Amino acid sequence: MKLLLRPIPASRFVPPLRPLILRRSHASHRGPGKDPTAPRRRAVTPFNDNGFVPWNELSAVEKASRATQQSFNFGLVVVGLVLTGGVGYFLYQDVFSPDSKTAYFNRAVDRIKKDPACLAVLGEAKKITAHGDETANKWRRARPIASTLNTDAKGNQHLMMQFYVEGPLNTGAVNVHLVKRAGHNEFEYRYLFVDVKGHQRIYLENADTRPSSGSSKKLRLFGINLN
Repeated sequence: MKLLLRPIPASRFVPPLRPLILRRSHASHRGPGKDPTAPRRRAVTPFNDNGFVPWNELSAVEKASRATQQSFNFGLVVVGLVLTGGVGYFLYQDVFSPDSKTAYFNRAVDRIKKDPACLAVLGEAKKITAHGDETANKWRRARPIASTLNTDAKGNQHLMMQFYVEGPLNTGAVNVHLVKRAGHNEFEYRYLFVDVKGHQRIYLENADTRPSSGSSKKLRLFGINLN
């Protein structure tokens, strides 16, 4: 018995190539690292820029927005530094400087607390307090001490202060007049006195009764000539 063998076409063993080629061609059109399903990021503006987007990924408009935001932030820093410096300068000139009004006020109060005549009419030194306006309102009494600073026609600077001292026995008004002569760097007392109702005025400094001898040696304390 003879077997009849029919030839088998080669196309049955070769897989179709066209669909595979098409699929490879379709995949090659996708850019590397880009996912078409990834969410699109929002545009960068001066109001929402947090700096997370790299500079090289920003458009020209977004780069301008970031530059605007950074310039604005830098301006705020500069303004803050200027204001801080101004406040520091004011505090030094008005509080911490040896020539500040606060410094002269504190020195005058210290002298009153050490003067026997003042202690006799006001009371114990530890219980003496100094304040602004003479009133029962504690808020007004906490106001800055009244003072004036002016320059006369000769170029002399005059610093005048008025405040109040209160002790266990009485309350008094204090007047201070300091003069800085033209060409000098230090203030000198013109007068410093305390007025207490019912008592004679107490002078701690009075230039009108000061000896005018030019050869007398002056005692200076904290930049103030005391005699």
